[in-house]
Amino acid sequence: MAKCQVFSFDRDLREIIEAGLYMQAVVGEALSVGVVNFRATKGSDVPPKSHAHGEEATLQLRGGCTVNLGEDVDSPDGALELEEGVVMVMPADRYHSGINRFDSEGMCLRLNVVTPPRAEYGKSGETKVYYPTGDKS
Repeated sequence: MAKCQVFSFDRDLREIIEAGLYMQAVVGEALSVGVVNFRATKGSDVPPKSHAHGEEATLQLRGGCTVNLGEDVDSPDGALELEEGVVMVMPADRYHSGINRFDSEGMCLRLNVVTPPRAEYGKSGETKVYYPTGDKS
């Protein structure tokens, strides 16, 4: 029987880039939930990387993000602007990348729900965090 999993989006995050990127995730049978917390100190230096995966619902909690559409980060097919409180649903297999904007406290915080679960996050109950610039179990 699958067990209930709980995590916090504002504490006990795993450091991916010192003073720049912190994450946490849980993986269920049909979806993955990840929190991505960029900090302006070094998070503004993280270059955008185009990627695609299952259908994704994103809630921008703090700061903002320009979501560029397409595989080419230098010449996107279009863009969406996410501000605090905005939800975006990205279709499955649609390439996209992001450029973060930070709030007055230097934070850009998003909650992402992806189905089927992101393979990079591992299997249910064995969750790891992943970002294209690093991988920590």
